[in-house]
Amino acid sequence: MSFTETLAQALARPGRQAVPFTDEAGDPTRPLVLHTYRPASFTPDSPVVIVQHGMKRNGDEYRDFWIPAADRHGLLIVAPTFADAEYPGADLYNNGHVLAEDGTVRPRAQWGYAVPARVFGLLRQAGVTRRPRAHFFGHSAGGQFGHRMLATQAPEAFEAIAVGNPGWYTLPTLEKSFPEGLAGIGIGEAELLRLLAYPLLILAGMQDIQTADPSLPSQPTALAQGPHRFARAHTYLAAGQAEAARRGVACNWRLVEVPHIGHDGAAMSRVAASLWFEGRMPEDSVLAAWGTGQGAL
Repeated sequence: MSFTETLAQALARPGRQAVPFTDEAGDPTRPLVLHTYRPASFTPDSPVVIVQHGMKRNGDEYRDFWIPAADRHGLLIVAPTFADAEYPGADLYNNGHVLAEDGTVRPRAQWGYAVPARVFGLLRQAGVTRRPRAHFFGHSAGGQFGHRMLATQAPEAFEAIAVGNPGWYTLPTLEKSFPEGLAGIGIGEAELLRLLAYPLLILAGMQDIQTADPSLPSQPTALAQGPHRFARAHTYLAAGQAEAARRGVACNWRLVEVPHIGHDGAAMSRVAASLWFEGRMPEDSVLAAWGTGQGAL
C-alpha cells in the first residue's frame, strides 16, 4: 500500500490518528509521525490546518489543542511531529537541519522546513482535501520553525501562516549568517522580498515576559533581540519594517499582542483559530480566564 493510500484510509473516518510518515522526498532516515484529527463535519473542501509543536515534540497535544476549533469549523488538523530521538536539539528541529555538523549547507530538499508543504501535497494526492492551500500555525519552537520555513520556502502551499511566541527570530537580513540572519544558505534578495511581502501573523503573548525561563534561548544573538519573547516579537517586526523601507516596499507582517496570555500553546492555538475562522480576537474576559491556565510548550 502506498503512503497516499495509507493516508486516505487513516483519514476516511472521524477522530484522532497517529500516522507514521517517512519523508521519502526529504530525509527518509529520520521518520516522523502525523498526529491528525478529522471532525465528523469535515469534507474535502474544508480548511486544513498544519500545526507545528514546541520543544517538547508533543504533536499529539498540539493537535488536541485545535480539536474544539476543528469541531466548530470542520477543520482537518495535521501535526507533523519531529521526535527528539530522530531530530535531537534545536539545530535539527527549530533550525530546520539546514546545516550539517561541519557547518556546510545540506541539500534544500532535506531541510525540515520542506516537510509541511510536502505533507499537504500528499493530502491532496490522497484525495483527503481539494483545498489548494493550507493554514499553518506554529508555537514556541514551532513558531521558530514556522517563520524560518516562510523565510526559506516558497509559500504557495499556505493561505495563512501564524507563529506564536517564538523564543528568538532569524532576522530578515542577508548580512548575518543563519540562523541569526539569512546569509550563507543560498537565500537571496528575491526570497527576502517574498518574505517581507507575505502577510505573516505574529502572535505575542503580553505575559510572555519571563527572562529566566530555562526554555528561553539565551545565546548572545537571542539576547540582542530583547530580554523575553514579547520584546523579541517587536524586534522582529521592526527589523522587517526597516528592511522593507530600505527597499521601498511594504512589510505585510502583522503583530497581534494577546492580553493575559503567556507562553501557552493551548491558549495561542485558540487565539489563532478565532482570528482565522471567526474573524475576531476572543473577548478580554475569555483571554483573562485562559491566562490562569498553563498550556504546553
